[in-house]
Amino acid sequence: MKTPSQMSFKRTMLRTGLRTGLAATAIAVAMPAVAKDLTIIREIDSNHYDPPRTAALAGSEVLFMLADTVVGLAEDMKTIEPLLASSWEVSDDGLTYTFTIRDDVTFCDGKAMTAEDVAYSLNRWQDPETKSPVRWRMGDVKSITAPDATTLVYALNAPHSELLYQLAQSFGSVIDKETVEALGADFGVTGFNGTGPFCWESWTPRDQMVMTRHEDYHWGPANYENTGPAQVEKITWQVVPEAATRTVALMTGQGQVSPYVPFIGLEKLRMAPNVEVVRSDEAFWTNYIGFKIDKPMVNDPLVRQAINLAVNQEAMAEDLFFGEVEPAYSYISSGALDWNSDLDDKLLTYDPEKAAALLDEAGWTLNADGKREKGGELLQPVAYTFTGSWAQVVEAVQADLLKVGIDLQIQPFDATVYWGKAATQEFDMFTMGFPYISAGDALNLYFLSANMPSPNRMNWNDPETDKLLYEGATAVDPAVRAEDYGQVLTKVHEAAVWLPIYHKPMQIAYTTEIKPFEAHNIYGAGLYKGLQLGYVD
Repeated sequence: MKTPSQMSFKRTMLRTGLRTGLAATAIAVAMPAVAKDLTIIREIDSNHYDPPRTAALAGSEVLFMLADTVVGLAEDMKTIEPLLASSWEVSDDGLTYTFTIRDDVTFCDGKAMTAEDVAYSLNRWQDPETKSPVRWRMGDVKSITAPDATTLVYALNAPHSELLYQLAQSFGSVIDKETVEALGADFGVTGFNGTGPFCWESWTPRDQMVMTRHEDYHWGPANYENTGPAQVEKITWQVVPEAATRTVALMTGQGQVSPYVPFIGLEKLRMAPNVEVVRSDEAFWTNYIGFKIDKPMVNDPLVRQAINLAVNQEAMAEDLFFGEVEPAYSYISSGALDWNSDLDDKLLTYDPEKAAALLDEAGWTLNADGKREKGGELLQPVAYTFTGSWAQVVEAVQADLLKVGIDLQIQPFDATVYWGKAATQEFDMFTMGFPYISAGDALNLYFLSANMPSPNRMNWNDPETDKLLYEGATAVDPAVRAEDYGQVLTKVHEAAVWLPIYHKPMQIAYTTEIKPFEAHNIYGAGLYKGLQLGYVD
């Protein structure tokens, strides 16, 4: 069921006289009613906007605009920039980071921010009561303290080579303690108070998030020409689930920017005179289907291997994604830091005959209806998925699996519901996509036993993996780190813990009334702070 705002958005689209089939050859650009307002078209929403408690891309892309982190990250995904910290020092042993915190930063409500607010936010992130799914990103923390208003001391029990990169992520957003305590469980649902270039105005789940300009903001990342205030007065993140409608919205000026460019419409958008598409390959994004490996339907590695062999990722890349993505057989891109090249010749690629043989070997035989069964039970794994484009992917997987006798059952959920469902033990398979820059970034997220039941939704519980991941994360020698992560990559690939689907680049479409900008690939949140967004004069 569509919300009133979504129906209104669609009625506005229809009044343009266009159909979503994109048959029109000439399109007049509809300028926004107020040139200082901007609409960003998105496909799905987040479950909430509490920084350390959501791992959703839809959460991060909003939080980067509502709040700031200790440090920033440049578009090259390598250069750490000053943000709330104007400078920092690292001890020779790599265990103590001392940050000098700016003294001219204010929250959206006008209250001054101090190092104590930074310490509070980071300690809340690591607090077990917060139940952050990304706690591991903080490293092995000893203490986080603020000895005075402009000093933050971050002490570790072991080195963490990626600490500054991780502190630039939205999970470490600095937030106001009083607002958190006042709103309780509704923090990030009904309100928010951060130091970002935009302030929370309203959120209607599954419909739109509205934020207004933080007028006093002037402390944006130093690599930006505009460090604040923002160039637009208001941003509306409008949820538009239908791919064709998102395309038409951009081509008709109903929305000015979209990081959720539908694959079917990309070529049309590239050809449109009033739309530009900007791309970043500075980080990686992989979509996969994971197995909950202790569930009876998929607890046999032979079955998981057979599922991998039965699915034609190459055909999917062409038929569903129009050649805009790379079919994936590996869990991370081979271009990522610390990829194990020994796996190049060992990956599972499309081979339905071998898939059928493995299922026979595992004892799942074909019955008279062409379905696999064993001991009178049908092989019918249940897959949880997002609605929208993900549902189409799983339906394609379902069709391929049926050819070898596996009767996949699909249960789609809206994104605001899916994240809670995906943390349960009620399914056999699940869909997910994730951004990363290195093997360690990806592997520590998903394969630490401490991250069960989420984001380690596979229930991969292996002491050797935990040991290798810890040693890799704390390694001072890059060669040691690469060796440790390479071993983990080999283990999880051999166990067929996932069915990888595709690797994709970051692509953002925007109308030519918007100034050109560089896409940012931090956690896949291509617009980062939003400070670069402005109308052509």
